[in-house]
Amino acid sequence: MIVYDLQCANGHTFEGWFGDRKAYEDQGRKKLIVCPVCSDTSVAAVPSRFSIKSGSTTSQKDDDKPEDRATIEKALEFLENNFEDVGANFAPEALKMHYDVTEKRNIRGTSTETEEEMLKQEGIKFFKLPTLRLDS
Repeated sequence: MIVYDLQCANGHTFEGWFGDRKAYEDQGRKKLIVCPVCSDTSVAAVPSRFSIKSGSTTSQKDDDKPEDRATIEKALEFLENNFEDVGANFAPEALKMHYDVTEKRNIRGTSTETEEEMLKQEGIKFFKLPTLRLDS
């Protein structure tokens, strides 16, 4: 699957998903690519707005920027202040709350892939976050 940023002759930009470059070219030749705003079929690929950074051009890494660090610190503080850390007991605690054995509360902790699959099968919603740590 390949994604192209596209633009019609009237200047509207939109995204197109194609199996490969040949599929994009074939659909363009057959006028099957249509602007969702004005229905124009004169469409061309334009440079994408995103880029992949291959190396640092400054002495400060992106993840060392003060505003990034402040955001991470706020997130860590929020998690610490609003979620009980149950450690490796995340799955058992989530099950107890799901079946009203214990009071429902915000919890955080760790679980194995097997435990996560079991929680999904039980209909327990959760989401995973990477372990965030700020090293001085």
